[in-house]
Amino acid sequence: MTLPVEFHDIAERVNNWGRWGADDEIGTLNLVTDDVVRAAAAEVRTGRRVPLALPLREDGVQTGLIPGRVNPLHSMVQINQEIFGPGTVACSDDLVTMGLQAGTHWDALTHVSHSGKLYNGRSAGTVTPHGGAEFSGIDKARHVVSRGVLLDVARARGVDRLAGGHAVTPQDLEAAEELAGVRVRAGDIVLVRTGQMQVYLAGDRQGYGYPSPGLSLRTPEWFHARDVAAVANDTLTFEIFPPETDDLWLPVHALHLVEMGMLQGQNWNLEELSTACGQEGRYAFLLSAMPEPFVGATGTPVAPVAVL
Repeated sequence: MTLPVEFHDIAERVNNWGRWGADDEIGTLNLVTDDVVRAAAAEVRTGRRVPLALPLREDGVQTGLIPGRVNPLHSMVQINQEIFGPGTVACSDDLVTMGLQAGTHWDALTHVSHSGKLYNGRSAGTVTPHGGAEFSGIDKARHVVSRGVLLDVARARGVDRLAGGHAVTPQDLEAAEELAGVRVRAGDIVLVRTGQMQVYLAGDRQGYGYPSPGLSLRTPEWFHARDVAAVANDTLTFEIFPPETDDLWLPVHALHLVEMGMLQGQNWNLEELSTACGQEGRYAFLLSAMPEPFVGATGTPVAPVAVL
């Protein structure tokens, strides 16, 4: 099944291929300049730190919907072992098997392809079974620190949580901007709160994933116009699920990652941040969201922290 004309029209309008050169592998992270980071640091006023990651656990957000994306399986390989002989310091060590996108994570630009292509026009065939992503693996996103802006769409709409069938629109984003009293600018990392994380935190893993509010097909052009560096939200699928257009699966993924070269994140816990921003009356902050540098990986766990 070919992608519809509507998708290709949007793709043409948001395409960033060649914008930062034919060899570019980081896309919109190029927008996070030294000046942007200096300005982001100036957002720190109280030093209040808010963690945004879910705990990594065996009964995490994954339910088997996505084959192979397993929750962390934690094992002990040493327990109080005196590896240098009796009476020496004893060590305990762990290992973990997990899907790199199992919990709070970033999707690398190579996470999806369409029409046989990845970001900047590279062949989808450059992602291989043994080497992973030859280009634009998550290890290429070496530093993700910028001004973060919380667009609390749920609060702007006067609800604790958006309904499962709510497709977040540019109008929703602008209503959240108005609530925040801030304008999204070039190089920002935008966090979109739907409130869907409340479902998972209440113990309903199936209900968290489906049905889910999420970003609509109309939002990539808004992020492109504002020159946003990255976007993350508090849902499993990022975009609305089931999709707003029948049989058009993950179009926002394809527009962000392939056409724009823009990182996107899922399963971010924005509940404490929503409370903190409401209490302090400001929705911009310094955000550190460093990827784990797995070479050639198409995604990575992340433990973001907002500093107010």
